Amino acid sequence: MTGPLDSPFVKAAALRAGFHEVGVARAEPLDATPLDRVLASGWEADMAWLRTQRAERLDPSRLLPGARSVVALALSYRDAERPPPGPGEGEVARFARGRDYHPVMKKKLKGLAAELTARDPGLRCFASSDLAPTMEKVWAQRAGLGWIGKNGCLITPRHGSWVLLATLLLDRDLEPDAPHPERCGRCEACLPACPTGAIPEPGFVDARHCLAFWTIERRGAIPAAMAERLGNHLFGCDDCQACCPWNGTVEPGSDLELRPREGQSAIPIEALLQLTEAEYARRFHGTSLARARFDGLVRNALLIAGGSGEPRWLQLVVPWLASPHDGVRAAAGWAMARLGESN
Repeated sequence: MTGPLDSPFVKAAALRAGFHEVGVARAEPLDATPLDRVLASGWEADMAWLRTQRAERLDPSRLLPGARSVVALALSYRDAERPPPGPGEGEVARFARGRDYHPVMKKKLKGLAAELTARDPGLRCFASSDLAPTMEKVWAQRAGLGWIGKNGCLITPRHGSWVLLATLLLDRDLEPDAPHPERCGRCEACLPACPTGAIPEPGFVDARHCLAFWTIERRGAIPAAMAERLGNHLFGCDDCQACCPWNGTVEPGSDLELRPREGQSAIPIEALLQLTEAEYARRFHGTSLARARFDGLVRNALLIAGGSGEPRWLQLVVPWLASPHDGVRAAAGWAMARLGESN
């Protein structure tokens, strides 16, 4: 059956495609003030794409000429609580404990677009999840899915902030939803919870101080000031979310493909310090941990070992002083100095 699209049909199709939340907003240029504040303050660190694609982030018509509506989508990755990492283990952020979410989201977006196009063959659309220059959190708030919390995350009443976001731009007019009101109120639990003080003011994150940036996005060496505060954060950091009251009552409802894999929530540092590139490819291909690459995971493991102050790691650290990767060599040297002090 073909016919014009409307919001109820689009929302039902999104749920059939496997998304947990869906809302609609008008495709209009966004207020540049928040993004420009980030760029003017240097809070984007060396993620240059935020600056070079500024215009596309602010105006959906640059991504889809003639865009009229933005369909905002969310997928929960909240699973049952896992035991905290034990001694000698590195913690992995919750979103990365299962399959890489990018192909999961891409498949759902493709299915949704196919159903909408079958209904309206002349439809033009542009799908995005994380990879395109789209302000997904802003659109999610405008479309009524939730609000941007003081920790900078999109918080939904039903799934908390344990959600992955996507958008689908359409060149059709749909009835928009009301923007979601802010519900953090006086709560500021996330601000002091950040181990590096990376939230300079409510709603903004300074990537130059964020462990998620350093352990995932950063290539090369990690400064000593960050290394000293790494703790057991191997890949990403959930501290500003774990303390959020809105996340405290969320029931497990993760997408099946995103559920944690065995041994991927907390990973033994000893195993990582003996990791080969072949083993890395076998174990982490198809997971979000591949984003850090082989050298990034080893680098992070070295810093965790050094920060532990336990001399037992020395014999596993020494070989990495000869690594071909600058960041790994620097991390091994830092770890050696720390472990030597405690010996």
